[in-house]
Amino acid sequence: MDFQTIVDGFKTMTCIISVEKLPNNSYGKIRIVTGNKAYIDSIEKADNGPQMLVNKFIPNSEYQIYFPKDLNFEDFCYRCAVLKQPLHTYVHPERFDFYFNIFMLPLESDDDKLCYCTYTQELTKEADAAKMSNISQEVAADVLAACIKLHDTDSFEKNMYNVIKDIRRQCKAVYSCILLMDSNAHKCSILCEDFEGGNRKPAPKAWFSDDFYDLAVTWKDTIGGSNCLIIKNENDMEYVKEKNPVWYESMKASHIDNIVMFPIKIHDEFLGYIWATNFDASETVRIKRTLELTTFFLASEISNHQLFHRMKVLSTTDMLTGVLNRNEMNNRVDYYCNPDNGKNTSIGIIFADLNGLKMINDTKGHEAGDILLKSAAKILKRVFKGYEIFRAGGDEFMIMLPDTPPVDIENLVKKLKKETDKNGKVSFATGFSMESDCKNIRSALKHADELMYADKKRFYDEFPEKKLH
Repeated sequence: MDFQTIVDGFKTMTCIISVEKLPNNSYGKIRIVTGNKAYIDSIEKADNGPQMLVNKFIPNSEYQIYFPKDLNFEDFCYRCAVLKQPLHTYVHPERFDFYFNIFMLPLESDDDKLCYCTYTQELTKEADAAKMSNISQEVAADVLAACIKLHDTDSFEKNMYNVIKDIRRQCKAVYSCILLMDSNAHKCSILCEDFEGGNRKPAPKAWFSDDFYDLAVTWKDTIGGSNCLIIKNENDMEYVKEKNPVWYESMKASHIDNIVMFPIKIHDEFLGYIWATNFDASETVRIKRTLELTTFFLASEISNHQLFHRMKVLSTTDMLTGVLNRNEMNNRVDYYCNPDNGKNTSIGIIFADLNGLKMINDTKGHEAGDILLKSAAKILKRVFKGYEIFRAGGDEFMIMLPDTPPVDIENLVKKLKKETDKNGKVSFATGFSMESDCKNIRSALKHADELMYADKKRFYDEFPEKKLH
């Protein structure tokens, strides 16, 4: 067969790929046999295209001389050349800053052990929505269902669980999961997961141990610049065994035979991973296309949720101490005062004013004062765990204690005094008050504030050297 004549009949970048056919539905080496001028120029004159590992086209060479081993590419070559499936995909591999619109057609061969297909690609810098949405009716229905369920209820967590449950069913998998990763905190967390049979038992310990984050950060190299990782069988598992032996052993210990995994990214922001294990490998192409698009929408939803959470934290939290800020304190006071809030409970108020902060700021500097404030906040969080703590002003904190008996409030204040005595560096002037009806919270605030100032006066009368005038 005159392969050069075939590729020269295409104007778009086109090459011929050969795949060695091995027994047991396996394959051997995959080579790029020849290419038309547009394809060869994309390698040898790649000024405006993706950079290959080499800039010289060598006919009939293994594809790895041009770009690293890619199981997704190999699977498509095998399906097209050996299984004779015409294929189309639209992808954005992580290793390249380009979107690839790829068409592959099987070719007949006189050699039973060597199969061929054409490979045609179009490249763009920007995503083409029309090409991205050019999918089968079945895939479109699955992706649309996921998008609808992303906004099915007012609960972000519930919506995510419903989506991951559907993804597990679509993949006919035993387990599916969305894992979020925080590179700043070096932590990861399960956003949602689903098990076959609806049994939401904890994931295997071998997967989610304390050092799991250290394992998860290695996945990027294992995926190797592709847009996903699909391990279908034991032959593919050998790739993981060679590339990431620790992860391989972890999966084998958890009885994982195959896995499909996609990074969750939006623009340049990496959020985590979505995956399904022990899935139906016969549906690999459909599953890959479904998850490619579903992950696109998931990333947007997760990013928006995290942004909203960050904005809420910024608007309600004192950034220095980590307790709630004065703005949030005023919101809570207004809430308790509102006759329409439906609350019928008592409210306790404690004011805790940090003694000696001004002296520290004036003599040792504001950095030392900030350290003292952070230490004070840590003690308050420890003593009043489960209660809302607010930074009401520069050195003043306030704690709200709804539906708490007076004796318990008094004991907590005593505990705070003991904690600060033990600390030695932190000292509070305190005052507490309580109202049986939370709608009278302003009266409790005023009384607690008066008692706190009286306690502060006693402190400075006893330690006048700690007060600067």
